Amino acid sequence: MNETTQAAGPGPLLDGVPARPAVPAAAPPVVGAPAARRGRELAAVFARLFTAFTGRALGRYQAAAVRIGFGLVWLAYLVREWPNRRMLYGDTSPWSLDLAERLLADNGALTVLPWFGGRLWFELVYHLAVLSAAALLLGWRTRASGVLFLVTVLSLQNRNVFLGDGGDNVVHLMAVYLVFTRCAEVWSLDARRPAAGRGGVLLWAVLGGLLLVCQLGDFSGESLTWTAAAFPYVGWAPVFWGLWAVAGVWWLLGRLRPDGELRAVLDALAAMVHNCAMLVIAAEVVLIYATAGWYKVQGSRWQDGTALYYPLHLDYFTPWPGLSGLVASALLPVFLISYGTVVLQVAFPFTLVSRRVKNALLVVMMAEHLGIAVLLGLPVFSLAMVAADAVFLPTGALRWVAARVAGAGRWIGLPRLRRPAVPAPAGPPAASPAAPLMDSPPPAAGGAAPLS
Repeated sequence: MNETTQAAGPGPLLDGVPARPAVPAAAPPVVGAPAARRGRELAAVFARLFTAFTGRALGRYQAAAVRIGFGLVWLAYLVREWPNRRMLYGDTSPWSLDLAERLLADNGALTVLPWFGGRLWFELVYHLAVLSAAALLLGWRTRASGVLFLVTVLSLQNRNVFLGDGGDNVVHLMAVYLVFTRCAEVWSLDARRPAAGRGGVLLWAVLGGLLLVCQLGDFSGESLTWTAAAFPYVGWAPVFWGLWAVAGVWWLLGRLRPDGELRAVLDALAAMVHNCAMLVIAAEVVLIYATAGWYKVQGSRWQDGTALYYPLHLDYFTPWPGLSGLVASALLPVFLISYGTVVLQVAFPFTLVSRRVKNALLVVMMAEHLGIAVLLGLPVFSLAMVAADAVFLPTGALRWVAARVAGAGRWIGLPRLRRPAVPAPAGPPAASPAAPLMDSPPPAAGGAAPLS
């Protein structure tokens, strides 16, 4: 009887012997539990990445560095070539306007210079290019100045496609990509402006009126078309009108429904477009280095290590003949630099998996571009590549450089830039570390105003 009671599990004392509790049987192992756990972990990682991709603009400092770099490169080029502007792109150019129009009829490239022709129109476009480059450099009304920067860059470069040293192609591409980035959230005058104000609305209305006149006028020819014969089969008219309309809708929702769902959707779309544009810029830089490196591998002069020796003896590439001759006389350094250039360019895409190796390689490549600017007399190409390389620079390094620049500005007596006053929240303020001088606070829920 005791054995029967003990086997039955816990119960009353029978015959003075307590019953033994039953031992539960071990649960059978769940098939696929590790796979399910890995699936949940991957889903959580994907959710975090998607939230970061749609919730905020990534690479704000890198975008600002690219904006400042290319604004400075194009502005310096236009100022340097100001005495020769008419011969390069104007009415006295050997590549006449009639020849340019024949080429434009075949490739369909955008340029506003053939709209009216003549010196007055050319001077207006050229000096508008100077002003838009300066505005982009300073980050003033960046949405509008970025579009004007794009139009003037394409107009001048497509007017005479036989000019340039390779850097013009990089500026050409980046002028398109920068339009879709939020590159004025830091280190810009827009980030210091307390509110959009009426100036942005007035500028938006003026630009819309000018675009309407250009769209309806017969002088624009085939420049502002709604469709294109080649991929992506979209003309420039829907691009410009789309940017103009989105800017107006964004500002209107910011005034009427700043906390509404539609405004939140627009903010998420703007963040995604910015992040995609930054990804395209990074991919473009990788593609430039990869293709350049693999093309060099196929060249016989790069294979025997003498590729740098011959340009150092050409008058066209020797702005400092004494320095070029001194470098060319050192055969071993010329040999090592030639081989090192190929190795660096081919290896660059593979170094992106290691942050330390990538940062070290960036320093070497930037130093090489600066050497090209001095030794071979190619400043536009070199500075354009340095500006493009900034997309891979770490945020800490960029903020350190910004702090040093701010300190140098204070040392020479430049006025200190201050952020606009922001009203304090109703609750107790949270403790936060002091932001650097040239930094700006994170954007509000609405982000940067598109009318800026």
